[in-house]
Amino acid sequence: MTMQRSGAYATTAGVPVRGARRARRAPIRALPVPGVVRDLRDRAGRGPRELTFAEGDLVVVSGLPGSGKSTLIRRAVPDRAVDSQDARERWERRLPRGLRFLPYALYRPLVRAAHYGGLWRDLRRGRGLVVHDCGTQAWVRRWLAREARRRGRALHLLLLDVDPGTAREGQRERGRGVSVYAFARHRGAVGRLVRDAERGEPPAGCASAVLLDRAAASGLARIAFR
Repeated sequence: MTMQRSGAYATTAGVPVRGARRARRAPIRALPVPGVVRDLRDRAGRGPRELTFAEGDLVVVSGLPGSGKSTLIRRAVPDRAVDSQDARERWERRLPRGLRFLPYALYRPLVRAAHYGGLWRDLRRGRGLVVHDCGTQAWVRRWLAREARRRGRALHLLLLDVDPGTAREGQRERGRGVSVYAFARHRGAVGRLVRDAERGEPPAGCASAVLLDRAAASGLARIAFR
């Protein structure tokens, strides 16, 4: 597996064009994602506006809580997204007003069951999907990798590399934080994913990985399946 940090391919009139040095690159409109690790960090807003995958492929978006995973998914691929946050919000809306003070931990198992049940139903449809992944549940990636192989397609990872302070601020902005213990677990899991990707090693079962910082994620307008 190879690591591409300074020579990602852009698509211009259907012809792959190798970019110049990072500091001189023009903004990239679209970037196909083959079986490599691509590092789109530190591009000062010159990253791609679109990532494209083959129809039927599966994509997981991982990163720290508060790093912007749900924001990215809702903006870039609203019609192909499976986000656990959506399941949580549906449950919160259904709770009687007198029970909305309940800690999330009390009904988290029900939310997760609803989320994974919905994911299973969407996978049965056979189309490309983007799935929110907290990074600590390796079994979810294994499940998705098996499903991708079953349908003859590939699993890909989009990994948001955001520093812990920024992620904590993102949690405060959305009004939902995680415990110190849980955040430490997330930091460990996501840190390992980032370090492996920097060595050119996507997680087991993933055909490719893309590293994004906050600027690259904010500039990504669309995730497409073609």
